[in-house]
Amino acid sequence: MASSPNKLTDRPSTLEEQGADVLAEVLDTLRLSTRMHGRFELFAPWGLQFGTSPGAHIILVARGGARLEVEGVPGALELCAGDLAVLPHGGGHTLRDAEDSPVHVLEHGACASARGKGAIRLGGDGERTTLVAASFQLGVAPRTLLFKELPRVLHLAADDAATAPSLASTVQLLLTESASSHPGATVIMSRLADILLVQALRAHIMKSEGSCREAGMRALADPPIGKALALIHARPEEPWTVESLASAVALSRSGFAARFSELVGEPPLEYLAGWRMIKAAQLLRESELPLSEVAPAIGYQSEASFNRAFKRWDGTAPGAYRRSHRRA
Repeated sequence: MASSPNKLTDRPSTLEEQGADVLAEVLDTLRLSTRMHGRFELFAPWGLQFGTSPGAHIILVARGGARLEVEGVPGALELCAGDLAVLPHGGGHTLRDAEDSPVHVLEHGACASARGKGAIRLGGDGERTTLVAASFQLGVAPRTLLFKELPRVLHLAADDAATAPSLASTVQLLLTESASSHPGATVIMSRLADILLVQALRAHIMKSEGSCREAGMRALADPPIGKALALIHARPEEPWTVESLASAVALSRSGFAARFSELVGEPPLEYLAGWRMIKAAQLLRESELPLSEVAPAIGYQSEASFNRAFKRWDGTAPGAYRRSHRRA
């Protein structure tokens, strides 16, 4: 019987949708959870210092402008009204209106305690800037190169013609909800922040479509390599070879191997092996499958070979990993 076109688990068929599927898979394995900082009303001179955090951050300028300084990144990024900055790898960062403005260090939990109580107001009596900030806690450290090779800062300017209308719409919705006192506003803000993070990463991927030069997520914008990644992510249990992947994307073996390595940052079979371990770790954390079933689910013919591969990858045996990473 033909499958229903409305079936939610049906795999997409276009290359762009395949790339988006890989992005969803990567984010799903990280177990992201949103922690809203909320809305800031800041008056010059002002400065905010956010402490080091392993999660991702987004900063949205609703009004005015801000100077963003990120630990380990030379120089500063000037943000204007409507601009979005994403820090995929977290880290300490400072926002201020001018280079020499004094900085207020935000204590741990200060933003959470102010949640639902309106905007956080700081600064002097000068020009006003309004920011919305959010952070995302990672339940698991990122292991895939697609995420690890992202730049420290992604900047999506409000006047960038490449920014998708859907991204601009989410930005406006988040800004509206951040100023709302209606019931449920903080929940809506958290959900919109989730959407905004995914849209920002997708915009970064697609911005360089057809001219990828940076290893990592941008590989998804390359049609044959994006398709190969989608196949690996969708069916890690298959006995993929360089030849079979190259054939599936209509490239020669040598051409495919070189192109994959350049755009992803490692050879195809190394990436496949790493993704199998990431999926195995997710199954160990989130399912009750015995090890004898986890092994074939990610492409290993025997439990013993899976155990050896997992221990090389993580330094611990699968059973020990499961016991120490169980969801509460």
